[in-house]
Amino acid sequence: MNTKQSNGNRSHAIAGFATTVLLTSFVAATYGFGFYLFAQLVTDMRRDLGFDYTVVGTITAAGQLGFLVFALLGTWLSTRIGGGQVMIGSVALCGVCLVLLPVTDSIVLIAVLLTIMGGTAASVYVPLVEVVGRVIDFRHRGKVLGLVSSGTSYGVVVNSMLVPGFVQDDNWRGLWYSVGFGTLMVTAVAAFTFHRLGLFRREEDVATGTPDDAGKDDSARAGWRMVLVRWVVIVWTIKFLNGFACMPFQNYLSPYLREGLGFDIDFAAQVWGTIGVIGMFAGFAVGWLSDRIGVRASLVMCYALFFTSSVLLVLAPVGFLPMVSGVLFALAFYPIYGLVPAYVSKSASGAAATVIFGVTNVTQGVGGIVGNYTAGFLKNVTGDFMWYYVVVAVVAVILGFLTLQLPREGSEESAIGKKAPTTVPRKEAAPSVS
Repeated sequence: MNTKQSNGNRSHAIAGFATTVLLTSFVAATYGFGFYLFAQLVTDMRRDLGFDYTVVGTITAAGQLGFLVFALLGTWLSTRIGGGQVMIGSVALCGVCLVLLPVTDSIVLIAVLLTIMGGTAASVYVPLVEVVGRVIDFRHRGKVLGLVSSGTSYGVVVNSMLVPGFVQDDNWRGLWYSVGFGTLMVTAVAAFTFHRLGLFRREEDVATGTPDDAGKDDSARAGWRMVLVRWVVIVWTIKFLNGFACMPFQNYLSPYLREGLGFDIDFAAQVWGTIGVIGMFAGFAVGWLSDRIGVRASLVMCYALFFTSSVLLVLAPVGFLPMVSGVLFALAFYPIYGLVPAYVSKSASGAAATVIFGVTNVTQGVGGIVGNYTAGFLKNVTGDFMWYYVVVAVVAVILGFLTLQLPREGSEESAIGKKAPTTVPRKEAAPSVS
């Protein structure tokens, strides 16, 4: 008995480790290659293909639109064909687009491929809470999702290592081919692993062998009804404000340092590089902490760091303090994107969790668009990026307050799509969602 239990625990641990590595690689590929590689190669591609920065701006905006569309599409598909299928399909589609992009000289076709790749970054992320909820134990989900959320950093670091070699040989096309075929190889391994773990089967079939379980309500309908549940609306609001504050913070940091504060390009590059390096470890570290002190407490800590980082850029942007601000931002930014799905995965299950988290990706994308526009508007009106960082500091306080309004993850107040206790008599049993 003990031997069987030990073997079972070992198999479960191996499955959890393999899934974590694969999910992190998915985010690294779809974000690091599909979303950010173009920005690093745009100079060389412009020289060969002859397009201007108006086209670059249009492609960037199209990528954001693709993100929103695929977030909705991924949510809809996940509740119908399963999260595992959507995740593998998204990474495979990203890999195919990466391979096809260097084949053509048409900037229109390249724009279409980049828009699709921007979308796959969203659709691969939507089923995350469902897959993690099925494979990873409750007590480990914070650290796992924290590590996965840092996948973007790993992808960007790989980009930074590969780009110089290919660009020096005037072979930007070869880089697209390399990361594309690498992504397809990872997809093949992941498809085999997901099949062995049963992640292509419906969750209710795995649990009960039947399509319907009277003791739970983790259906897509339960997820869409969550618009009436207070904590879910708070999570959606938090994600909107995350997009509004966090994305523009990073996008405008280098211009603010160089144009607004007069720092040279070397210092700005050092700050940017430091943010990336810290991001590789911050997600896992804070995720590990959240499994011990709770997701809410970890989120409040991150928003406190975010607030301090913004205040430094407003009140004391001198000497080495902008670097300190960058460090604090990195410690907060990457974990935030793992802590929110960790909270959802610990509070909801099945299709309901997929719908809830899918909507958060949409609200985050909308928040990013509104935030970037607001930052640009304030710069045009005031002539200084500083005022947007004032807004960010205020938003960080609001985010901390909203986080404190959330019920403890996994409590009865927050549970959605959980089984009713087996000790409750059948005549008194009721779904957990009212």
